[in-house]
Amino acid sequence: QVQLVESGGGLVQAGGSLRLSCAASGSIFRIVSMGWYRQAPGKQRELVARITSDGSTNYADSVKGRFTISRDNAKNTVYLQMNSLKPGDTADYYCNAYVVDSKWRGMDYWGKGTLVTVSS
Repeated sequence: QVQLVESGGGLVQAGGSLRLSCAASGSIFRIVSMGWYRQAPGKQRELVARITSDGSTNYADSVKGRFTISRDNAKNTVYLQMNSLKPGDTADYYCNAYVVDSKWRGMDYWGKGTLVTVSS
C-alpha cells in the first residue's frame, strides 16, 4: 500500500500564492507519475497538473502560466506552486500517484485532499 499526505492548503486572497506538497510513503517500487487534481463544489474532479518521473509536465489550460508542478524523486514528493490565485481556483486539491510494482503492475493512489480557498 501507498499513502499520500498533502499539506499546504488554506485561505488566501485573490492574487496571492500557496504551495502544496504531497509526500508518498509505503511499499513503493517506482512512482511513474504524480499529479494534482481539484474538485470544486458541484463540479467534477479535474486535472490541474501532472509530472512524470523524467520531469515531463502537463497543465490544465486554466492554470498555465500561474501554477508550477515540481517533483523530488528522492523524497517521493510532488509540489504545486500556485501564483496569481483566483476565486475560481477554490477547490479541494487531491494528490495522485501512479505507482508500479516490481512486475510493472500499476495502480493509482489518492490523497485525502487539502482545501484551497481564494477570497475576492
